[in-house]
Amino acid sequence: MAVLESSSTVAIVGLSTDPAKASSGVAKILIRAGYDVIPVHPTADVILGRKAYPSLADIPVPIDIVDVFRPAAEAAGIAQQAASVGARTLWLQLGIVSDDAQAVAADAGLVYLEDLCIGETTKRLGNRPAAAAA
Repeated sequence: MAVLESSSTVAIVGLSTDPAKASSGVAKILIRAGYDVIPVHPTADVILGRKAYPSLADIPVPIDIVDVFRPAAEAAGIAQQAASVGARTLWLQLGIVSDDAQAVAADAGLVYLEDLCIGETTKRLGNRPAAAAA
């Protein structure tokens, strides 16, 4: 998948501090594949040994993909944040669908994926981040 092949940094909004949660499993898959995973969590300082940020706006590096593990009702707001920080892709995890987020992403020129697991897609396709492929 071109989105994964051309990306190296994935900010995960809603990455849980609980290692048993799906978001943690997906983050581990992405880390093992070589992606720079950045946790976005309102109160955590470190998740999976990586510095966590309270919002996308607080992340000091460019973001390729914003992966969302939050309720669909929050997706449009996250899409607006993703656009404002210059992310290239908004990816809503399996089970998350939002027409409003899709509209925001389209208006901002973001690649938009929904109801799809980035971790399982990475495993299935064997994608490596752009930096690792070079």
